[in-house]
Amino acid sequence: MAEGKGRLVVVSNRVGPLSDEGKAGGLAVGLADALRRRGGVWFGWSGETSDQGTFREARTEEHGHTSLVTIDLTEEDVNGFYLGYANRSLWPLLHYRLDIAEFDRDSDRAYRSVNQRFAARLAPLLREDDVVWVHDYHFFYLGSELRQCGFKGRIGFFLHIPFCPPEMFTALPASHDVVRSMLAYDVVGFQTEADRRNFVAFCVQELGGEEIDGGLVQVSDRRVRVGTFPIGIDADGFAEFAASAEAGEHEDMVRDISHGRHQIVGVDRLDYSKGILERFRGFERLLEDYPENRGNVQFLQVAPLSRSELEAYVDLRADLEKLAGNLNGRFATLDWTPIQIMTRGFTRRALAGIYRAARVCMVTPLRDGMNLVAKEYVAAQDPTDPGVLILSRFAGAAAELRDALIVNPYSADDVARALQRALNMPQAERVQRWQSMRRTVFSLTAEHWCDSFLALLEASGTGSASDFATARI
Repeated sequence: MAEGKGRLVVVSNRVGPLSDEGKAGGLAVGLADALRRRGGVWFGWSGETSDQGTFREARTEEHGHTSLVTIDLTEEDVNGFYLGYANRSLWPLLHYRLDIAEFDRDSDRAYRSVNQRFAARLAPLLREDDVVWVHDYHFFYLGSELRQCGFKGRIGFFLHIPFCPPEMFTALPASHDVVRSMLAYDVVGFQTEADRRNFVAFCVQELGGEEIDGGLVQVSDRRVRVGTFPIGIDADGFAEFAASAEAGEHEDMVRDISHGRHQIVGVDRLDYSKGILERFRGFERLLEDYPENRGNVQFLQVAPLSRSELEAYVDLRADLEKLAGNLNGRFATLDWTPIQIMTRGFTRRALAGIYRAARVCMVTPLRDGMNLVAKEYVAAQDPTDPGVLILSRFAGAAAELRDALIVNPYSADDVARALQRALNMPQAERVQRWQSMRRTVFSLTAEHWCDSFLALLEASGTGSASDFATARI
């Protein structure tokens, strides 16, 4: 354990793994490294349901100086807190999809209750000098609940998804409660400057607060640091994945099924925020407007199922399969199928091989906090013959990866033009663009993201418990 520092206590919806065996995402990679170096606790949901729920005895796994501590939810909690408020209300709203966001009093109550019970279970585990770092939209209220439990140490919060403009966020009936609770944190972090500005604007316009030089926001007598911390990947580790035997096998398989054609790939969870329908329409426009590509390109969309219990996701899958079927029916020949969808998942080693085989990777979300697929694609490339990244202007990664081909995902014409340019880009230009993006990906890593947030959190002062009285919901 690092000397002179308290433990790091991480709270997130799901916990672990501490070692990256090819399945961990960006959050897990960054946090696991910090926990291994420093020691501490990773606390969250077990992924299991039980009749006792949060009141059941916690499960604890010890890994050196780090403890993984998980608690259950009840079926009622999952339906109200997770499927309901987190994924029917907050997720669509924060991704600018007010049209499909649902708001109801029961799921609001369930969300608040789970946050309160998580805080009550975590508080007895905390030490006075612990540094607590809470993650994502599942736990907006957790900081204020920990303050009510008497914890006076430093607490930070990081939102991994976008934060929509105040004009939209106010549609949430509890919007004022949510943001006031977030002011119980000492540092609130976002992926992009736009997200940070939206949060600050809410504090100013809706809560009568003030933005102060130095990244501070003051609302009444509460002063909080608000910053931008773009998340990265373990770039060296992912580059090693791309050189693994498993990656090589998948690279060869993709090249074999491509039969010498240029391979276009998309890798996303099956989610309406990812813009997959719009991406298919852009590919269709490519085949319409640039007919020389017919028979010469192939599009593989990897889209593991996500939140398949929710009606919006069932409808999305049906729409995707219908559009892909129509597109294939229109353009396919006896020896060429333009588009293939796979709803199974792959290990990250396998994905590294798929990325390496693809001449073009399409990362075109309608709105995304960061999108680490873009950074993984860059890390996986062959330095002598890299592919081309097509990136939505609405992905957080677009602020960093400026040498990608930036597109408006809502415009099929724009996407088709970018595809045509990518498929015909000279090798020298591909290498130049890739080298520029590689420098960013290998310098702004998951470790850099983690260290920069924690450095600011540890430099921040903390208030007494009485300072958070107004944050009580």
